[in-house]
This record gives sequence, structure tokens and C-alpha cells, in this order.
Amino acid sequence: MKSDKPDTRDQLQVVDLRSDTVTKPTLEMRAAMMAAEVGDDVYGEDPTVNALEREVAGILGKEAAVFTPSGTMANQIGILLHTRPGDSVICEEGSHVFINEAGAAAVFAGVQFDLVPLAERMSEAAITARYRAEELHAAPSSLLIVENTHNRAAGRVLSKRHVARIVAKARALNLRTHCDGARLWNAAIAAGETERDLAAGFDTVAVCFSKGLAAPVGSAIAGTAEAMNRARKLRKRLGGGMRQAGVLAAAALYGVRLRARLADDHRRAAALADGLRKLGLSGRAITVEMPDPSTNMVYWRMEGVDGDALAARLARRNVRMLHVGGGWLRAVTHLEITDEAIDQTLDAVRAAVT
Repeated sequence: MKSDKPDTRDQLQVVDLRSDTVTKPTLEMRAAMMAAEVGDDVYGEDPTVNALEREVAGILGKEAAVFTPSGTMANQIGILLHTRPGDSVICEEGSHVFINEAGAAAVFAGVQFDLVPLAERMSEAAITARYRAEELHAAPSSLLIVENTHNRAAGRVLSKRHVARIVAKARALNLRTHCDGARLWNAAIAAGETERDLAAGFDTVAVCFSKGLAAPVGSAIAGTAEAMNRARKLRKRLGGGMRQAGVLAAAALYGVRLRARLADDHRRAAALADGLRKLGLSGRAITVEMPDPSTNMVYWRMEGVDGDALAARLARRNVRMLHVGGGWLRAVTHLEITDEAIDQTLDAVRAAVT
């Protein structure tokens, strides 16, 4: 339902669709943080961190997990666990580890990337084509990374069936495997499968708490107990040792236990995509990209309209989106986006281009 209030910019709330990282802890989450029992996590004595790590490991079907300050650190620990300097890592183009982690894999692990085009969806042939055997002139392939959901593929989900196929091919090539599951919670909801299903077979899995789950800080990496013992040392080396981190872990635990609500984000993203398709403004075609099954991301562009200019016009109408290049705007739904916010967004798009 649209609001009965006058449609003036001063009275409209800011609808921030740039990312699900903009979420703020709810009052209930803040209360959980305030009540958290804490200790020194570097000594392994923070009970709330320990509880979070046990619960996440169980959800993912792994022996152990390690709480990290960020998803980038969790991914870099995964790369360091499975590679040697001079190795090559196979991942899809547009992967977070390749374009959004400030070259960390090159700096810390000394590895290079071999990229699989998104259109090839990590097929067995595509993986084989980028595999480098151990020989004098090659940077040998040692690790394959899968991002699920994939940000640059409009939030694409890889189902249990696809994951099993990819992992089986990696094993046949003697590759280690890591899943960048920053939004694995979304993937599980969208696919109607469990996180354990989607994590099965991977040597390590990273998950994020500060996106759709709305915690202020934090990610985790999970794997075997032996690998996680080494991960703690790597976390320390990367500057990620934390002390009374239970106040942060409590927020993550709160979000994890309410992750079923992500279905609402997916529903609202689908409503936004449907509304954009129906606008048809000024004879200009609107192209919308959204995966099937849908998650919380919508990519769209309008023919003949500059992406930066369109994003600026929307911002003046209190709707924020990211221009990610080529005229494509990204809108990400999350905890703070209501049904009314979707209506406001569609009104703003209509006003911005007419």
C-alpha cells in the first residue's frame, strides 16, 4: 500500500538499496549485545564467540569455525590455508576475492587468478580449461573458489546439484575448494536447501553476518578442526585477534537464528523487479536482471540513460542505488526495506526519468 502522506522529498524516508551491508542492528539485537557474556577470545575464553563458532560449524556441517572481523579476512584465510606462493586460483570473473579485496590474495598469499566466464557457470569443461598442471613454466592450480550467491551475477544461486558437480570436478583435478558464502544464507533460502547442503564437499566455507543478517561486524570461516587451528594463527597474523568479541558474536548469533526472514527480502526484490519491468517510461526499454530463483539483488538499466546521472537523480529523491558500470544499477533489499519502500522506489524511478 502506498502512503497517504503527500509525496514530497522532505517527508520521504531514505531508501538505501546500495547494499545489505547498510543494515543497522535492531533494538532487539542491541539488547542481545548488551547482555552478552564475554571473555578474552584470543585465549579462547569468550563464551559467546565459542557458542557462535559451534553453532555456525554445525549449520554448515563442518567440524569447527573461526569468527573473523570481516569477510575479506575469512576469504584470505581460506586462500592461505590451501595455496603456496606462486600458485594459481580458479574462480569466476567478478568474484569478490578477485575484484573487491584490494589485491589481498596477491599481497598475502602470492597467488594469481584464472577466471571462468560467468556464462560458463563453472562447467566441468570451463574448470578443466583453466586448470594448470605442475610444470616448469606454469603457476600450478591448487584451489578453486565458488561464490554463492554470486554478487556480479545478480545474486545467482548455485544449488546443491551444481555445487556437487563443481566439487567433484575439483577433486578429480586434486584441487582444494573454498566457498565464499558471504550470502550463503540467501542461497539456502532461495534454493529451498540447507546451508549444510550447499557447503557439502568444500574444504572451507566463509559466511558473513553483517549483510542480510544485520549484525554490525563479522564473518566466519569453517572447515576441519585441524584447518581451523591453523586459521586461528592466520587470523592473528592478519591482525584479526579480538578480545571481548562476544558483544559482536551475540549480534551474529541473533541474526543467524532469525535468518528465515531473508525470504521477505527476496519477495521484495522480486516485487521491485516486477515493478521496474512494468514501468515502460517514455518509450525507453528497461532491462532487469534477476536470477531464478530470485534472491535479494536486482540489476537494471534504462536504454539511453547514463547510469551515474540516473543514480544521482534517484538520490535526490531519497533512493540510493549503486551504478556498477555500463548503465547497470544495483538494488539490494534487506532488513530495513519495507513494502512501502519498494513503492517509494518505483515512484522515484518514474519521477527521475520523466
